[in-house]
Amino acid sequence: MKKSKYLVPFLFIAACFLLSVVTVSAQAIVQQAQLGFDQYQNDIPHGQIDTIYYKSKTVDTTRRALVYLPPGYSSNKKYPVLYLLHGIGGDEFEWLNNGHPQNILDNLYAEGKLTPMIVVLPNGRAMKDDRASGNIMAPDKIKAFAIFEQDLLKDLIPYIQKKYSTYTDRLHRAIAGLSMGGGQSLNFGLGNLDKFAWVGSFSAAPNTKTPEELVPDPAKARKELKLLWISCGASDGLIGYSQRTHAYLVKNNVPHIYYIEPGVHEFKVWKNGLYMFSQLIFKPVDSSTFSKYPVVGAPASTNLRGAEYPQILADHRVIFHLKAPNARSVQIDLGKKYDMVKDKSGYWNLTTDSISEGFHYYSLLIDGVAVADPASQTFYGMGRMTSGIEIPFMGDRYYALAKVPHGDIRIEHYFSTVTHSWRQLYIYTPPGYDQNVNEKYPVLYILHGGGEDETGWSKQGKANLILDNLIADGKAKPMLIVMPDANMGAGGFNPEGIELGMKLFESEMKQAIIPFVEKNFRAETNAGSRALAGLSLGGMHTLYTGIYNTNMFAYLGVFSSGWITPMMNKTADAQYVFMKENADKINNNLKLFWFSEGGPEDIAYKNGQIMLGKLDKLKIRHIYYEYPGGHTWPVWRNDLLHFAPLLFR
Repeated sequence: MKKSKYLVPFLFIAACFLLSVVTVSAQAIVQQAQLGFDQYQNDIPHGQIDTIYYKSKTVDTTRRALVYLPPGYSSNKKYPVLYLLHGIGGDEFEWLNNGHPQNILDNLYAEGKLTPMIVVLPNGRAMKDDRASGNIMAPDKIKAFAIFEQDLLKDLIPYIQKKYSTYTDRLHRAIAGLSMGGGQSLNFGLGNLDKFAWVGSFSAAPNTKTPEELVPDPAKARKELKLLWISCGASDGLIGYSQRTHAYLVKNNVPHIYYIEPGVHEFKVWKNGLYMFSQLIFKPVDSSTFSKYPVVGAPASTNLRGAEYPQILADHRVIFHLKAPNARSVQIDLGKKYDMVKDKSGYWNLTTDSISEGFHYYSLLIDGVAVADPASQTFYGMGRMTSGIEIPFMGDRYYALAKVPHGDIRIEHYFSTVTHSWRQLYIYTPPGYDQNVNEKYPVLYILHGGGEDETGWSKQGKANLILDNLIADGKAKPMLIVMPDANMGAGGFNPEGIELGMKLFESEMKQAIIPFVEKNFRAETNAGSRALAGLSLGGMHTLYTGIYNTNMFAYLGVFSSGWITPMMNKTADAQYVFMKENADKINNNLKLFWFSEGGPEDIAYKNGQIMLGKLDKLKIRHIYYEYPGGHTWPVWRNDLLHFAPLLFR
């Protein structure tokens, strides 16, 4: 009796100790898989693969799935269940044949790292002919992946619960998948929080719903989810779908693990996703550990092929890594100058602040000399070839390469009667231009900024993609976009040099560019079908050429510009006199006079505001638009997005 008196407290303390050990173990950071994690081992217990057939009322047929039973499975105990989904080109055998989940799980069980669970590998293409054959992108086959939600909930889960010894509550049910299956897992798991408490997505595909649809009620998700796992390869072309979901979850404070690892859209990444995710489910969870999972950077899309750096982190910080062992100092000039730190191997390293979305110029400053990064694509900007970096855009992707009809960018050479030399321009022809041979098009002449050239709007500005998407959505009329080189005269940033350049370019437009375009392309030839716009210095060109020639242009767009005060006051005052004397003519001729600035941080903001005040006094009708971002290409891309739909209506 005395022994029993002390035995109970001892057992209680021991049980608490064991529970704490299990809890700590469950909450430790799971490390990435090591070599051999997916290899078959002879000397360990192995699970069992079953093939099952279940009646699907959803599809009105008998369907097949595979089931993995853990080593030592017994019908005398209950098990949680993980539903593991395949990609668009696979079926219930894809994981088995390419991912070897049975080896991954067997090895983890042998190391004591998993909670015993049943894993179901279904066919996520819910249709009578559910094979991955023929056109796997056919509409009915794509639709079948969405239909699978009902097949899963109403047919497969009830069958598994009837055939095997499983728990039937949400806390013991998980769903995960790769690619198309990763999108399904997010759609079905987050859409049915009463059915799933554990959700994993590996390289989610475009079938993934928007974050607002996935998690319309963040408070409910915070309460119901035990674990939400999102992983992807850093160089996967589909990473944007994971990034946008992650960004929304962060913004709405929904705990989750976001794990980005080196790799593309491949089983190496997906197998590691299963390896890590499976160790975390059906165990006590400490969400405070979620942020400790490392996120490697994704190589920038503007890197040269094969260049690993610079890399962009999920929060848009940029990692630079450069070998220059003999340099005394290295900086990155990305609008702001950052000092790099040299390590013992001769590499210089830096992680920047968070950089705004879109395109930015940058330079390496090696011992004070500005040079282009040999790992990056180069662009003509700042008066020289310099590096550029594209920070992924998390919005509606209006300049993304989308599945819509595309126009062409054509490079044309013409002989200038102004300079008596051959010159070059870029021209965008809209989708269908070559087929619609009897159709004529209005023309937008759009100008680059100082230190740039005719390549700017196509390379840095992505004007063709912006118009492709606008035209496909019916938001802009099909039009030609002419992108000329506005660099004329001797140059020099002084009043005389700038005004001479503007006078020469006015002549170039009237005597060379417009005649060439209208002779060689099917362009409308009236003022109502011509628009002129430009950014920064190109905005001043637009003011000079446009205001003095409203009989030629019915639409003017001035982006991040205005007469530079006090340097260009003489030129500006002369034009204001002209405007005063011709206000009625200008207002009658112009259908649109559109101004924009990149917010107070735009270096042209003050000049622009002064000019807007002058226009108000002169009663010159105009529209003003503002988009924060400073004097940068993200602002000017957005300007084109909002300006183009207003043209030629």
